[in-house]
This record gives sequence, C-alpha cells and structure tokens, in this order.
Amino acid sequence: MPHEELRKGVSEIVVELLVEEDEVLNRTERDALISDVLDELLGLGPLEPLLQDEDVTDILVNGPKNVFVERFGLLEKVRTEFKDDRHLMRIIQKIVSAVGRRVDESSPFVDARLADGSRVNAIVAPLAVDGSLLSIRKFAKKKIGIKRLVEFGSMPEAMAEVLSAVVKSRRNVLISGGTGSGKTTMLNAMSSFIDERERIVTIEDSAELQLQQEHVARLETRPPNIEGRGEITQRDLVKNALRMRPDRIIVGEVRAGEAFDMLQAMNTGHDGSMTTVHANTARDSLARLEQMVGMSGIDITAKSSRSQIASAINVVVQVGRLSDGRRKVLSLSEITGMEGDVVTMQDIFVFKITGREEDGRVIGDFEATGIRPKFLEHAKAAGINLPAELFRPDMKVS
Repeated sequence: MPHEELRKGVSEIVVELLVEEDEVLNRTERDALISDVLDELLGLGPLEPLLQDEDVTDILVNGPKNVFVERFGLLEKVRTEFKDDRHLMRIIQKIVSAVGRRVDESSPFVDARLADGSRVNAIVAPLAVDGSLLSIRKFAKKKIGIKRLVEFGSMPEAMAEVLSAVVKSRRNVLISGGTGSGKTTMLNAMSSFIDERERIVTIEDSAELQLQQEHVARLETRPPNIEGRGEITQRDLVKNALRMRPDRIIVGEVRAGEAFDMLQAMNTGHDGSMTTVHANTARDSLARLEQMVGMSGIDITAKSSRSQIASAINVVVQVGRLSDGRRKVLSLSEITGMEGDVVTMQDIFVFKITGREEDGRVIGDFEATGIRPKFLEHAKAAGINLPAELFRPDMKVS
C-alpha cells in the first residue's frame, strides 16, 4: 500500500479512537500522533526521527529512557524515549528478526543490520543490567569517496593520489583505527579505485560495505541456532572465498583466527586484498594481527607469524578520531620486510598535531616524511607514475 494511502487510513482510525475516548487534540498534536503510530507500524518507533536525521551518525540506547546520538563526532543526549523496556525489546526483536537472527536470554547479544545497511548491536537481560542496550552505526546515504575525504580535510590531495596508486597497483592494505575512527568509510573509499573488471568477494559479520563495482560477491557470517549449531564464521567464509575465483578478497574486519587465512590468501596470489583491524597505531595493528594468527589454533612460531605479516601486508593506513570529533588519516605507512625478528615499517605521510584553538578544535598538519615508498615500482609496472613532488618533506596541508 502506498505510504500516503496508509497514512490516510491510519488518520481515520486515530480520529475515530480520539472521538471514542473523548480526547481533544489540535491539528499539530494529531499529526504527531499519526506519525508516531506509523513509525511503530512501519519503522522502528521512537528511533525513526533519528534515523531520518542526516546529521546523526550513531544512535546509542541505554535502556528505555536514555538515548544518545553522535553528531559531527560528538555525543549528546536527546529527548527520545521508549515507553518501557518491553517497548524497546519489541523494537530490537523487529530489527534482528528481519535479518534472520534472534536475541533472548539464551542468546543475549546480537549483531544485525537495518534494511539500509546500518550496523546494529543489541544486548539484553540478563547481561544488560539497567535495560536493553542498542547501538546503531548509521549507513551513509551519500557514498563518501576519496575526493569527499579530501574536501572534509581527512587527508591531503597528495595522500589521496598515493592511495589510488596503492589500490590500482594491487598492494595489500590493512586499515587500522579505533572504534568510530572511520575504518569502514576508508575501506569503502579506497575500494572505488578497484577495476570494474575484477571479481571482488567481501566477507563481513554484518554486511555494510558499499562497494561501487558491479562484480561483487557479498558473504555474511551466520550465528549458531537455538541448539548451538549451524554457525558459519568469518574464517569459514575466507576459506570458501578462495574457491570462488576472487581477484580480491575484502574482509570487513579481522577479529580472530581468520587473520591467518586472510594472510594466506594475500600471500597466494590474491594481491590487492584489503581488511581492517582495531588498533591505536600502525605498529600496534601488526601486533594485533600476530595475536589473531595465534588464535587460529595453528602451531606457528612468532617469527614465522611476523614473516607471514611482512610478506602479506604492503601498506598500513592508520585512521583516527581527534578529540574535537573530526576524523583524520593519522599515517600512511609501508611495510618493507624483516630485520631479525622485527617487521620493518616506514611512514610515508603523517598527521602531526601542533596545537588547539580556544573552541577545542585541534590544529595540525599533514606532512610527507620524504621517503619514497618501495611500492612505486609496482605502481610504475601498472602504468602509474607518481611525481616525486608528492613525497617532498616540506609538503604540508592543514
């Protein structure tokens, strides 16, 4: 049924009920009531206005009476409320059941997604003590490419040009950063440089990547059923992806043993693959990968693990969110090999904080370190010639 026709039908029923209950509302109040009823019927109740607000990037529900949102990188409390925890629980069930998942006492937390691709995490009693918790990372309706990131000041033009060459010359990329730092946005933006003729297989816990190519095979994990069976992990999907004739494999985020299989794929001909990891620095991201390789259950020495990482990963892009809420590419680094037991790495670009304005805005500059990366040879072989000026150490962009 068309939305306007449905709204008209609901309006008539609401007016009848108001007459029966002898309730007098003005036109504004009646329209608001009708909108609330429609949101409950068709949408996610009190959350609908926040989902429609383009400035809101995250919605965080801490029980029925406490709702926070993130706007422009900063958190604020909003007046949105649920009637009680049962009302909130009904909305959570509506979200997770739409993607074939469940949440209850026996399985009290779940990852899911909305119809538009927004990422959802919910955790309920008995684990949530003061009411059910719901976190929504909203799906960007406007696809953010590298050009937009340059316009936002997240990176300079020179770095964008280098990242384009990295992807087109099929270097393997690790994107590292903290929670909410923009890892997925960066992965989406960098993937726009992949050739349309290549076959891409994406692997995620909850599908949210917005790749712009036509030839994309999207895979999503599956949680265990009520009997504890039938789980399909990222590791299972990475192994299966190797049988799907991929040109590139993109793992939304490595968290455990699938890191080993991802490194194996990168080392066995699937050049140009990409993934993300939670870490605070580029160096820490390699330590995290090493830990996750250990979680694979395969008996491998620390040196062998580091050797795998050094040969598989070519470039590490470190992203971060500054204290003023803005997101920046904090460094672009290249892995150059091994020295003894240590993976060697060199920074190509870094963002250096120089101060802070009175309003709290962070002041800083992007700087080239003056090092010419080794991957320039691969870029040249792919027909991409990057000018030497890009890497001049006096290059600064605020």
